[in-house]
Amino acid sequence: MFEVQWLPTALDGLARIWLQASSAERQEITAASRLLDNALQDHPEKQGESRDINERVVFAHPLGVRIAIDYERSTVRVLKAWHIRRRH
Repeated sequence: MFEVQWLPTALDGLARIWLQASSAERQEITAASRLLDNALQDHPEKQGESRDINERVVFAHPLGVRIAIDYERSTVRVLKAWHIRRRH
């Protein structure tokens, strides 16, 4: 099991997204961040899409995050968070 650590830059991004969201969107954002935390604890290497070595991009609508996996310390660092908007 991996420990998920949100870096300050990712937390700042998440806070900005949440503050700019409507009440309904805030519920979706909160649910998505919990889903990401849970999904990244077990087998983070199977989540999302690979990028650089040990880095991945993971999506849980309406959020996207960039993560770095440290296998030796069993940690996943969330490096960046952004808002995913639905296409019309």
